[in-house]
Amino acid sequence: MTSIITNTGAMVALKTLRDVTTHLEVTQERMASGLRVGQSSQNAAYWSIATTMRSDDKALSAVQDAMNLGAATADTAYAGLDSSIDVVDEIKSKLIAARQPGVDKEKVNKEITQLKQQLVSITDAASFNGVNWLKISDGSDTTAKVAASFYRNIDRSVFMETITLDLVSSDGTVTALVDNRSTSTNGGAGIFTSTQFATNVGAANNYVLIANQSNTSASAIEIGIGKNTTDSQLDDMISVVDDMLQMMADAGANIGSVQSRVDLQLDYVSKLRDWMKGGISTLVDADMDEEATRLKALTTQQQLATQALSIANNSQQNILSLFR
Repeated sequence: MTSIITNTGAMVALKTLRDVTTHLEVTQERMASGLRVGQSSQNAAYWSIATTMRSDDKALSAVQDAMNLGAATADTAYAGLDSSIDVVDEIKSKLIAARQPGVDKEKVNKEITQLKQQLVSITDAASFNGVNWLKISDGSDTTAKVAASFYRNIDRSVFMETITLDLVSSDGTVTALVDNRSTSTNGGAGIFTSTQFATNVGAANNYVLIANQSNTSASAIEIGIGKNTTDSQLDDMISVVDDMLQMMADAGANIGSVQSRVDLQLDYVSKLRDWMKGGISTLVDADMDEEATRLKALTTQQQLATQALSIANNSQQNILSLFR
């Protein structure tokens, strides 16, 4: 039946055109934004997951920055320790030279004094961003920490992990070089200030390379020689310095292990961020090849729907011909 009041064909064609136009707009939006899920109304679950993952990715980015700072701090500490080992080696050589008959011990002592001052300069300068692993002062933490990772638990709680290095261990291992604390600590938090090395070698005096406020109560005696220094005293000093060198080697290994772990963790976090971005992409990114194909198809459908609507509208003109 043909009606002049209701054009059923035109209504069907119009609905088809509207549906095609709606799908075409969605496809065009995806092509423009590159996102299949750009807002929560399009897929609330995927949008929520992707939003949380993006937040975690930003947190991991901050962790990367913190690790780079930690790596620089560790590199600075290692550089200072390595330079200090060379200086302490030189002090040891001077003490051995002073053991030889006929050597002017006072002149040798002037060189040793300059070398000890160099150790102080190196230790003070081994600071990065205000953090110095080689010098323990009042308020300093005896544990060095570097950010390592950020992760979210299944209950959505978040955690931060750190890489730690005990600058003073309970087993007597010391990584820092100078204990500059005002309290009476026997200089135990620094290799150059600790009296434990004199005790280890059975020296008659508590010889240290640097005497300061932290070891005065332990009757620490700064290594130095004069014309009246005996061979026995020189032997004690040489033994103390040699024991310090052994501990410095251990300290270098400790810092090196932190450097190695930070490098590994940086590489892992970088890969983790790549995997996370891939996961986000799977959830919300549009497949551009698919969308491009769909765009062409919908454009063709729109043209056909427009033609169908035109034909349906023109069918009414055939009725008018009956009244001529």
